Amino acid sequence: MTEAADTMTLETTKGPVVIKFRPDLAPNHVAHIKKLVSEGFYDGIVFHRVIDAFMAQTGCPHGTGTGGSKYPDLKAEFNSAPHVRGTCSMARAQSPDSANSQFFICFTDARFLDNKYTVWGEVISGMENVDKIKRGEPVRDPDKIVKATLG
Repeated sequence: MTEAADTMTLETTKGPVVIKFRPDLAPNHVAHIKKLVSEGFYDGIVFHRVIDAFMAQTGCPHGTGTGGSKYPDLKAEFNSAPHVRGTCSMARAQSPDSANSQFFICFTDARFLDNKYTVWGEVISGMENVDKIKRGEPVRDPDKIVKATLG
């Protein structure tokens, strides 16, 4: 559990998902997510918004898409990384600087999000488990992150 960790493992109800951090793209977002993981913030949090052929969203402590962490929202770090299968990007409200703890994993290309949401990582292992996450808006009896750890 070092600050130098370059991956995060999500133990989900569908199996492990390993995400490689991209501090070269979004250093503040990566540092924020690492802090939340080290505090156990994501443990037990559900995938509350899962849209087939689009993305799976998680990171709301209420399980509804309405909440964030106790920390202030983040300033956007939009970058040139494309939103493609396996991309991990921050969810936000209308304001570009409203990302906090919620993020999503793209099931497929979503290039219309490029330069509008902060890409901070990519799935390097376990994408087949992301594909199994139960769909819905909201999701009935949703899948969840059992435990998130830094690697």
